[in-house]
Parts: sequence; structure tokens; C-alpha cells
Amino acid sequence: MTTPLPTTPDEQREFTARLAMLSAAGEFAHAFCAHRGIGPRDALRLTLIIEELFTNTVCHGYRGDCDLPIRIRLGTEGHAVRMLYEDAAPAYDPLAGFAAASSRLAEPFEARPVGGLGVVLVGELAQSARYAREDGWNRLWLTLRSAG
Repeated sequence: MTTPLPTTPDEQREFTARLAMLSAAGEFAHAFCAHRGIGPRDALRLTLIIEELFTNTVCHGYRGDCDLPIRIRLGTEGHAVRMLYEDAAPAYDPLAGFAAASSRLAEPFEARPVGGLGVVLVGELAQSARYAREDGWNRLWLTLRSAG
């Protein structure tokens, strides 16, 4: 049985939507995990999710590098890491296509379209997810249960 993570105040960072900032977002996740005793496996899962969301926001949401914001808030509760990921790109619910994207995995590799499977990765790594469009922001709340 793993020890519950302490409930701590959330940490939030804002990044400009530039692929060059992707490493800073990953460093934020790793530092957060290191300061809270979150193991390397969970830190890597969190970083992978952030990298997927960040890249999609820059490339598809904002349509390239720009100075618009991406905000990431991280916190812990019990055995879980909570994340709120926000961008001000046009409305897009990444969870809406989860079932369709998941079904593509059953297709032969040659028949699959390029891309679109990142949402499956995020959905598989997160214990729970919720999306809302609020006040001009895409908001995605994720909970990641510790892998132990």
C-alpha cells in the first residue's frame, strides 16, 4: 500500500505557446513531483500528458508558436495528482473524440490516419477527466492516480 500524498497548495505556471517552452513545462512537472515525493514513474506519466496537451495547443489550437498563454495548475490529494490545463485557443473538447480515437487502435496500422491518438494516451493515463469551455478558456481537469 502506498502512502497518501499530502494535500498541498496548488502550484500554477503560465507559459507562452511556443514549442521552445515545452521543456520548461516539463521541468515544472518534474520539480512539482520531486518536491512532493511523487515517484519517477508518475512524474513521467504527468510529463507525457503535459507534453501531449502542450504540443496540441501550440500546433492545432493556436496554429503555431505565439505569445498566447497556456496555464498548468498542479496539486495533490490522497494518492492522486490533480491537474488543470488551460488554453485560450478556439473551443475544443479533447475528450469528445476519445471513443472514436480509441476504436482506431483496432484498425490495421496501414488503415489508421496519422495523428489523433494523443487523446487516447491522455485518456488511458488519467484516472478521470473533465472538460469545459469557460470565460474564453478551454479547461481540462485531470486526475492521475499513483501507479505505485
